[in-house]
Amino acid sequence: MSRLWDEFSKGLWKDLPPFKVVLGLCPVLAVTKTADNGLGMGLAVIFVLTMSNILVSIFRKIIPPKVRIACFIVIAASLVVAVELLMQAFAYPLYQQLGIFVPLIVVNCIILGRAEAFASKNPVLYAAADGLGMGMGFTISLTMLGSLRELLGYGTVFGNQIMPTGYKPFTFMIEAPGAFVCLGLMLCAMNFFTSWQARRKGQAVLDNPSHECRSCGICSR
Repeated sequence: MSRLWDEFSKGLWKDLPPFKVVLGLCPVLAVTKTADNGLGMGLAVIFVLTMSNILVSIFRKIIPPKVRIACFIVIAASLVVAVELLMQAFAYPLYQQLGIFVPLIVVNCIILGRAEAFASKNPVLYAAADGLGMGMGFTISLTMLGSLRELLGYGTVFGNQIMPTGYKPFTFMIEAPGAFVCLGLMLCAMNFFTSWQARRKGQAVLDNPSHECRSCGICSR
C-alpha cells in the first residue's frame, strides 16, 4: 500500500509533469487561456494516460520489444478517438475551443513517456496509480495556470467575475508570450517553496541531531 501511494503521489509534486519534469508543455501553453480549457484538457489527459498505462501494463509481456513504441501509439490513439467522440457528444463547445490539441494528446510526451518508462515494466495496479497521479498533477497544473491567466487577462475565473468592476484586463496574459510569463512565475514560486522547505528541514536536523551525532562529539553543539 505504501508503494501504491508513492507511485500515485509522485505526480502531484515530486514529478509534477509541466514543472518538475517539463513534459507536455505544448498544451500547457496553448490551451490555458481560461481555467475551463485547462480543466477540460487535463481531464482528457487523465483518461488517456490512466487507461494507456493500464493497457500497456496488461500487454507488456505480449508486445514485441521492437514494435513497442508503435503499439503504445496505437493504444493512445484509440483512447484519444474515444475522448474526441465523448467530447463531441457531451462537451462540444469545449471540444471546439481545444481544437487540434485534443488529437495531439496521442503524441504527448507524458503519455509515451509513462508507457515506456513505467507501465511497460510494472504490474497493472502500480501502472494505474502512476497514470492517475501524473494525470491529476497535469490537470491541476493546467487548471492553476489557466486560472491565473484568466484572472489577469479577463478578470474572471471559470467565467465568474473576480476582479473589481473597474479592473482593466491585462490582455498580454492571454496571449502566447503571457503563457510563458505565467509559467515562469509559477515555476519560480514552486522553486522558492522547495528551497524554503529544504532549508527548513536542514534547520530541523541541526536543531534535533540524532543520538549518534551527539555521542560522537563531532556534531554536538
